[in-house]
Amino acid sequence: MSILRKKPVQAVLAALFILTSARVYPQGFQPSKMDYTLDIIKYYYVDTVNEKKLDDAAVKAMIKELDPHSAYIPVEELREMNEPLVGKFEGVGIQFNIHNDTIMVTQPIAGGPSEKLGIRAGDRICTIDGENVAGMGVTNNDVFKKLRGPKGTKVKVGIYRRGVPGLMDFEITRDQIPLFSIDASYMVTPDIGYIKVARFADATVEEFRKALADLKSKGMTSLILDLQGNGGGYLNRAVELADEFLSDGKKIVFTRGRTSPPEDFIATSRGGWENGKLAILIDETSASASEIVSGAVQDWDRGLIIGRRSFGKGLVQKPFQLPDGSMIRLTVAHYYTPSGRCIQKPYEKGDEEDYDEDLSNRYKHGELFYADSIHFADSTKYFTNGKRVVLGGGGIMPDLFIPLDTSNSSQYYSDLLRKGVFSDFSLTYTDNNRNKLKAAYPDITAFKEKFDVETVMPDFLTFTVKQGVKEDSLGMATSGNVIRLQLKAMIARNLWDTDAYYEVINTLNKPLQEAIRAIHDNTFEKMKIAARQ
Repeated sequence: MSILRKKPVQAVLAALFILTSARVYPQGFQPSKMDYTLDIIKYYYVDTVNEKKLDDAAVKAMIKELDPHSAYIPVEELREMNEPLVGKFEGVGIQFNIHNDTIMVTQPIAGGPSEKLGIRAGDRICTIDGENVAGMGVTNNDVFKKLRGPKGTKVKVGIYRRGVPGLMDFEITRDQIPLFSIDASYMVTPDIGYIKVARFADATVEEFRKALADLKSKGMTSLILDLQGNGGGYLNRAVELADEFLSDGKKIVFTRGRTSPPEDFIATSRGGWENGKLAILIDETSASASEIVSGAVQDWDRGLIIGRRSFGKGLVQKPFQLPDGSMIRLTVAHYYTPSGRCIQKPYEKGDEEDYDEDLSNRYKHGELFYADSIHFADSTKYFTNGKRVVLGGGGIMPDLFIPLDTSNSSQYYSDLLRKGVFSDFSLTYTDNNRNKLKAAYPDITAFKEKFDVETVMPDFLTFTVKQGVKEDSLGMATSGNVIRLQLKAMIARNLWDTDAYYEVINTLNKPLQEAIRAIHDNTFEKMKIAARQ
């Protein structure tokens, strides 16, 4: 139907729409089909259109056709997604669990407002700003909404503490709370230090340097850096961490893109661990920034890379702000290790599902168990500084391959983890026995050596049945060792911190045990890995 045959009001509106649309675009500019389509839908569609939702869907569809790491981030999700990388949020500063339908403080964050007020592990938050939250089906998201908030604002909480009659009232002034990048830092042997880095965020290198200085003061002569499970983060932080190990003038990584200016990142003279043996642990989920560090260290023969082939993310993203405050993280370049390897694994544009299934395919093809099952997309041979052959196009291949250990795996153990049984039992047990345990085991060393987990196993097994996990003698026979160790580690974490958890659980960390062996025997010398730069 032409405009002339419409009713007068409709004809005027249609004409205005066409004229207005024509004025949106500069003279000579040809709008895209998407621009035309959105305008047509907004004006002619039979029902009212949520324009923001429509715009979001169009942008998402475009980005999906590029690569698996370019992404559209709506404004309402932006802050939450950035928190792990920015390394802080604003709130009251507690770690908590929902236990028996009550918010239980598992640990006040060091230096946070709750710790300064004397809030302790084991405290139960029963009211928030006068509202009862105990036994009300509260969720983790409910807690975030009620306790997080702008710095300087206040929230009142009523806390039940074992042995204290009634509720204790606290008024907490919210503050910036750090999100730590380092999960654990301790001496695994009298001469070997261990640092586990969970992500590459704003404060990662600062935290690392502090942990490094502490371990040096305890007599560390060799270092194990654990990047297993580290999915990456900021490129610059990866460069700074690699700089801790490489001497002045050595190339760490370089980036190349179609329109992005080429960049070469070079080590400086301020490294904190340029001398001393270094082992880096990686696995199939170590990605991006983790691969920059391990790739640079491997190419310069500076340290041993131990574990399984890394994820294979060699794409660099740059953020672009959109007019409504949302953001596009767009891939603008590839990054390359010093020898010239591109670590990015193959992907089909727009086929994100196939890309995401890569890890399950590795499992099916035996790549997590046998080194000779691993095939790289790039058959080109690259060479380390010491003329060792390395390959690109699919992650970092470790110098020492450690197959995935499934000997302790069972459906029974998986069910215990999935149901949160370890966490729930250890919280209750620790809360009921905290003073007695601290008196018997004043530090983690005493706990590791003397605490007999068998003393709590009967109660634990009874608890598992109450939680809906049926007894399974075959599953217990298969997974008994890891079940006992996991329980002991969780109790240690509730008594102290995550350092204590890893000190206990890492006895089953086979790449770590291999690193200790390699440092103490002649592996470094045989492979011509430099202990000094």
